[in-house]
Amino acid sequence: MRKKGRDLLAAFRQTFLTLQNMTPQAEAEAELNAASARYSYNPILRWNPQVEDYFIKAYGSLHFAQISKALTRPSCYSCIRVNTLKSTSDAVIEKLQEIMRKSGPQNDVVGINWKENKASNDIDLDMVEKQSSLQNESITKCQIPGLEYVVFVKGSGPHEIDYGYLPDKPPKEVLVSRKCAEAVLRGAQVYVPGIMACSSHVEEGDLVAVSVAVEQPFPDGGWGLGITRGTVLQGLPTDPYHFERNGLYIGQGTTMLSRAGIFRASQGIAVDMNNRVFKLPSFYDVLEGEIFLQNLPSIIAAHALDPQKGERILDMCAAPGGKTTAIAILMKDEGEVIAADRSHNKVIDIQKLAAELGLTCITTYKLDALKAVRKRNGSSDTTTLCCNKDNNDVVNQRSDSGPLGNGVSSTTIVGSNADTTFKENVSNEKANERTYTSKADIRKNTRRMRNGPGRNQSLGGRVENSKGFLPNSFDRVLLDAPCSALGLRPRLFAGEETIESLRNHGKYQRRMFDQAVQLVRPGGVLVYSTCTINPGENEALVRYALDTYKFLSLAPQHPRIGGAGLVGRCEFPDGYVEEWLKPGEEELVQRFDPSSQLDTIGFFIAKFAVGPKDNI
Repeated sequence: MRKKGRDLLAAFRQTFLTLQNMTPQAEAEAELNAASARYSYNPILRWNPQVEDYFIKAYGSLHFAQISKALTRPSCYSCIRVNTLKSTSDAVIEKLQEIMRKSGPQNDVVGINWKENKASNDIDLDMVEKQSSLQNESITKCQIPGLEYVVFVKGSGPHEIDYGYLPDKPPKEVLVSRKCAEAVLRGAQVYVPGIMACSSHVEEGDLVAVSVAVEQPFPDGGWGLGITRGTVLQGLPTDPYHFERNGLYIGQGTTMLSRAGIFRASQGIAVDMNNRVFKLPSFYDVLEGEIFLQNLPSIIAAHALDPQKGERILDMCAAPGGKTTAIAILMKDEGEVIAADRSHNKVIDIQKLAAELGLTCITTYKLDALKAVRKRNGSSDTTTLCCNKDNNDVVNQRSDSGPLGNGVSSTTIVGSNADTTFKENVSNEKANERTYTSKADIRKNTRRMRNGPGRNQSLGGRVENSKGFLPNSFDRVLLDAPCSALGLRPRLFAGEETIESLRNHGKYQRRMFDQAVQLVRPGGVLVYSTCTINPGENEALVRYALDTYKFLSLAPQHPRIGGAGLVGRCEFPDGYVEEWLKPGEEELVQRFDPSSQLDTIGFFIAKFAVGPKDNI
């Protein structure tokens, strides 16, 4: 022990003497190197320790480290689904190329690496090579058979940015919330409600470095920011939250307001991001009705359902409508697609998207997925297939238009009628509005605008409630279940999820699955999907489904470009055992790994064929 102590002391003395003997030039270079490391984008994703241990058991430490790093970055490309009822991939590519020519050259674009392990997919290797050979193009058409209507637009990053740091003169800076930063990394601007703090003397038109405030661990075991909105940033070590910003700079922009204006305004763009760490093209108001920006695995999920013309299909948790509209287009807008969600505003979002894409086969309803099976005569349906006691809490919902089971359609507001209705509602509200605005209303509006405008800010419009659907009344059902969303990227914080919360997600999804399985007719198809890397919400749900419902079997998926599922089980310290897939089942599901060469979000798809239910 004494020798070890002497060695440490000697090393400390040597370091101290080295620093003392540094020339002024060497000191300046060291300071600039430290500044270069500080003003960079190199985040470390923080997890709850127990959750991290769980994922390490599932993936291995090296693989999980790769997944964590990938989650902090956006995909290197944007995936566009072409509305084939209005346009073609070739026409869209030509229009996008013209738009890009007018907006200036695209710099430092990178390719999409399609060379997945051949053992993990059944895509023709020649097709993969062909897709890879197209990567010199900034806009390419997908070469996977059946997905030719998908277009890829390449982005680039991460880029090194010179923020103009000089010794004793740090750049002016704006600190934004984590959610704002995640949106900016995907191509958004910095909006006023997203700003947490700002340097003093910031004026309109100033060039500022944009950094991120990410939750930090508190002594009591919780997480928080520890910074008050409106704090003045000096860029010095004495600043609050100074060291936590190391490696969390997402770009440079020009302020649209002064510091005083930023913290006085309630909405609007605060910083125009003109130099980003990740450069992804924006498709805001671009080719509206012809294209829809959507993650590749979500498009694959709609294909896995394999919808056919004339069928009756249910999307149980449909908002914001991406998969719903993808299904309708695959059906050539012929048949009936029922889109349900429990949120009024989200149902309005689906209506607006369907109208924008010109789809008429979609009928929307407000309905909780946990109450999707309709009761008969006020009592539980006799066709209930699962003995899970959680199913006994199904309660009728009020309906203004009669039950869907009798074929009564809801009123869907589309096109100009929707706009007229919206304006009339606003006019009526303004005629009766109060002469003052409460602080509560101000806070509410601020929260709504935190990440800028979007479809979820819809107001007005009519939404029909539903009492649920009769058993065996759908040819196909898609359950894209609410989940922990631990596969979405970019993600800068994951510490809020605990082992308990992950288990609760799984329980919630099993209850929804119990409803979904009753609604699919024998001979039909049920597709389950999530956007999480959590095996407890993916493989464990499949295990539950196959063990509980003997008439279900895993069905092949086409196209198949995702990897295999996880086989085995996980034993937790508290004795709980989580069962995953059995050998031979792993190739029948698709698991999209964010660290794989496909560079997608984390996603999971399982497809079930529904057999005869007579023996249940």
